[in-house]
Amino acid sequence: MNPLAKAPIGKTRLQVTRVGMGTAPLGGLFEDVPEARSVATVKRALALGINFLDTAPLYGYGKSETYLGKALASTHRSSFVLCTKVGRLLVPTDPRQLELREFDRPFPFKPVFDFSYDAVMRSFEESLKRLQTDRIDILLIHDPDDHYEQALSSAYPALAKLRSEGVISAVGAGMNQAEMLARLAREGDFDCFLLAGRYTLIDHTGLKELLPLCVQKNISIIVGGPYNSGVLASGAQPGAKYNYADAPPEILEQVRKVQEVCARHQVPMKAAALQFPLAHPAVAAVIPGARALEEVEENFRLASHPIPAVFWADLRKEGLLPDNAPVPKGADAN
Repeated sequence: MNPLAKAPIGKTRLQVTRVGMGTAPLGGLFEDVPEARSVATVKRALALGINFLDTAPLYGYGKSETYLGKALASTHRSSFVLCTKVGRLLVPTDPRQLELREFDRPFPFKPVFDFSYDAVMRSFEESLKRLQTDRIDILLIHDPDDHYEQALSSAYPALAKLRSEGVISAVGAGMNQAEMLARLAREGDFDCFLLAGRYTLIDHTGLKELLPLCVQKNISIIVGGPYNSGVLASGAQPGAKYNYADAPPEILEQVRKVQEVCARHQVPMKAAALQFPLAHPAVAAVIPGARALEEVEENFRLASHPIPAVFWADLRKEGLLPDNAPVPKGADAN
């Protein structure tokens, strides 16, 4: 698979590389990443030819957007596609009262859910400043799980207005679940969805309804969390992360079975994890996170690692992939 091949985002003119870069790690996801390393990591991705970068105000409470903006400041704006999100306002707070949760050393803000029209517009303007840019290519409604009605009635019209004015090119939503995205697909005019952790080697939830619906409606899927927060990168070991927490025993067992097939065919599990979702016609890109330039280089290399067709066949035979899940053409295919 060519990581630099490009795919369109819905009906827009945007073209993204099949492998992009997620920047939650630059916000200190699980561990802090210094500014200099963050900037170097982004610049390495651009040097490799990756043109698609995803961020959000939530990531490090403004840290990821700020570091990304500094990394992109000297890069021609037309050479990259930038995606960020709305749905949380960053309220200044006492650093001693920070809700750290999964982010290490975040900026001194408290993220507050707000999907109102005015909050979306304010969030958008604040993101522009942190990112040091005059436009966002893709703007997503972020995690509206418990706020569906407001997201559809207030946030969506705000995004649609920004799209009509040309200051954004694509409207979407980003979630860790597939069911609500399917509902949004039916009720709004969306260009893309970021589906995190729900179409991977070990979680095929998106295949049931969302992905076929997106093919039908020409809505592009961006696959986030292809390593399911880490377990598909680290393997089945104590402390491995799944869904931003320690992986439960049943997930570790499933990963062990995948690892056995990988070992049998000498296929790096991370390569399989990156390449599997890209075989589905709804999927435009996969955006693994990276916290160092070595990780960017590794993701880039593994995305094009040759994988034989028999590997995918064995995963299916072992019951690890659904029969209706498209798989990449094997390296031995004509």
